[in-house]
Amino acid sequence: MIEGVLETALYADDLDKAEAFYGGVLGLEIIRRGGNRHIFYRCGSGVLLIFNPDETEKPIENDPFPVPPHGARGPGHACFVVSRDDVDAFAAKLSASGIAIEQQVTWRSGTRSIYFRDPAGNSLEIAPRNLWNP
Repeated sequence: MIEGVLETALYADDLDKAEAFYGGVLGLEIIRRGGNRHIFYRCGSGVLLIFNPDETEKPIENDPFPVPPHGARGPGHACFVVSRDDVDAFAAKLSASGIAIEQQVTWRSGTRSIYFRDPAGNSLEIAPRNLWNP
């Protein structure tokens, strides 16, 4: 039985902007950056992978971890968990950083989430853990 998501991948063609956003604005802890190919971030008990789609489609010669080439084009989506009380605080932090809140949704359960975009156009969401299990 699947118990959760271990890692989530999003794609960005400018990793310097992605690093400034995910590390600087969102405050995620960087695990490692692999040149212009990828940046990996600690995200709670999981990992957020940011790949440059042009680079991750190319196999790496003599790769000690030969993962099949992969990639995606266009905006993806990820939802980050915060406490119910931190949704407003996170919205204020984003606004103070010049990041527009694209949408605020109050779900039938009364749980509220906010949507915004990263520099690559990926749709990001902040929500309490009980979004799917009110």
